[in-house]
Amino acid sequence: MHKGKKPVIDLGCCIECEVCIDLAPHAFEINDAGYVSIIPLGSYEKDEDILEAIKNCPKDCITWE
Repeated sequence: MHKGKKPVIDLGCCIECEVCIDLAPHAFEINDAGYVSIIPLGSYEKDEDILEAIKNCPKDCITWE
């Protein structure tokens, strides 16, 4: 799948709807600058909540790096 990869957010298209935070609050957060950011984790690719967050992003701003 996405072995060793991590999600990245295209802040240029992010509308800060917070769907990703609602679905995977352990992986996404609003940072001090007011933007959505990725919380450092050991592994991302097998986390069903993260996969759901990526799938449900209304602007498809979250991709794998």
